Amino acid sequence: MANPSLLILAGDGIGPEVMAEVKKIIGWMGAKRGIRFDVNEDLVGGCAYDAHGTPLTDATMAKAQEVDAVLLGAVGGPKYDKLDFSVKPERGLLRLRKEMDLFSNLRPAQCFDALADFSSLKREVVAGLDIVIVRELTSGVYFGEPRGIFKEGNERVGINTQRYTESEITRVAKSAFELARKRGNKVCSMEKANVMESGILWRDVVQEVHDRDYPDVELSHMYADNGAMQLVRWPKQFDVIVTDNLFGDVLSDCAAMLTGSLGMLPSASLGAPMANGRPKALYEPVHGSAPDISGQGKANPIACILSFAMALRYSFDLGEEATRVEKAVEKVLADGVRTTDLMGPEGGTPVSTSQMGDAVLAALDASL
Repeated sequence: MANPSLLILAGDGIGPEVMAEVKKIIGWMGAKRGIRFDVNEDLVGGCAYDAHGTPLTDATMAKAQEVDAVLLGAVGGPKYDKLDFSVKPERGLLRLRKEMDLFSNLRPAQCFDALADFSSLKREVVAGLDIVIVRELTSGVYFGEPRGIFKEGNERVGINTQRYTESEITRVAKSAFELARKRGNKVCSMEKANVMESGILWRDVVQEVHDRDYPDVELSHMYADNGAMQLVRWPKQFDVIVTDNLFGDVLSDCAAMLTGSLGMLPSASLGAPMANGRPKALYEPVHGSAPDISGQGKANPIACILSFAMALRYSFDLGEEATRVEKAVEKVLADGVRTTDLMGPEGGTPVSTSQMGDAVLAALDASL
């Protein structure tokens, strides 16, 4: 039986640094657990533009379509800010999402007990937080047509179009309900049905999917602006939140900071099932390329490590090993091991990016 296949696209900025720590864990899985992956590596984002004049080559796109999962680091940086929009590093990531049809973006926001004091909110508000935002990823205002900057009379006008079809809403709603059944069995759908026709359709379709296929799951609806307020007021009222591309982008970053650091947040982007029954998938940390700390050994690799744990769970049916990695991270944090972003008034053991990866490996060894 062939080994599961993984395409690593480390990308720009701190991407290669945090991905190096994931590669250690992939090696550990083979050496200590007998779980071996066929790993291929390639370029995406600014580094791909530097090498090929495009943020994603057709050959790399073809590889992404063929493997069991893609693991991505980060893209972008200030040196690419003046590039034409069509070849900016972010276009490579958007192409991966679009052509792989990764319509369901899972963004967990979990507050480890050891980091509850790192949130800007009170400990009692965030301690024990464990929610997931399911963001529709391949439609909505980021992809709708018409779009562009046009001249009307004596001034320029910027246009983006919010557009959703019933089928696009249906499939992401099903993804959220299926996830909720494995968690707290509760979904909150967020939109702006009070002012947007697309929001009215979103609410109607989510309700129809619920009533037809998932009546056992508790469903509520909330306007997205109120949802942002409620996330800050009392986030533990939620379990799974499902929302569109734009609101999901905003709300998931808001939820990320409830946990204390963007360096802690993984994500999974899932598509339709492949021939093996598993979804097409891309896993990436929520944080960006952080060019201000690139190359300094300050980056926190935990979000990338936890993204690999999500790959173990959702793409490779290795839930036990995913939990092993997550528990190792939890132990390291409980022991006070801290990268720069996690250093607080109570102190801790300051470590570099590589040392954090080594600490997780040591915790994995201890789990055997």
